Amino acid sequence: MASEKTIKQKEEIVKKLADDLKDNSLILLVDYRGITVEDVTKLRNEIRQGNAQYRVIKNNIIKRALELNGETGLNDLLEGPTALITSKDDYLEPAKAIYNFTKNNEFYKIKGGIIDGKVMTAEEIITLAKLPSRQELLAKLAGSLLGNITKLAIALDQVKAQKENA
Repeated sequence: MASEKTIKQKEEIVKKLADDLKDNSLILLVDYRGITVEDVTKLRNEIRQGNAQYRVIKNNIIKRALELNGETGLNDLLEGPTALITSKDDYLEPAKAIYNFTKNNEFYKIKGGIIDGKVMTAEEIITLAKLPSRQELLAKLAGSLLGNITKLAIALDQVKAQKENA
C-alpha cells in the first residue's frame, strides 16, 4: 500500500490538474501509440503556437481530476496510452492541428473531449476541426460583400452614364 506522503502528493497533483482543467475551452484526449519522439515534438510545438498544452498524464489522475470538476463523460475513454491537450483560448486551432496529425499517422487517434463544457465524441471533434478557421470565414464574407458592393457601384455608374447621354 502507498505511503501517506505519496497519497498526499498524488492528491495535490489531482487537485492542481482539476483547477487547471476548470478554465479550459478545450480538453482533448488522444491515443498516442505509434508515434516517434520527433513527431510528437513537432506536434507539441505546433500546438504551443495555438496557446495550447500537450501533456501525457496517467489516466487515473486525469479521471480523478475530471471527477473533481463534476465531469464523468470521458471516463470510458481513459484506457490505454492517453495524451491530454488543453487550451484556455481557442479550441479550433489545436483541434485542427491534432486532426491534421491523425491524417498522417494511422495509429494516432482522437478519443474524444470537452469543448466549452460539452462532452464531444471523436467524430464531433473531427467535424469541428474540418471547418474553416474564423479568419478564413471572415475573409470569405468580406470578399462576397466587396463583390456585391463592386457590382452595385458598376450598376450605378451605368445608370448615371445612361442619364447623362439622354
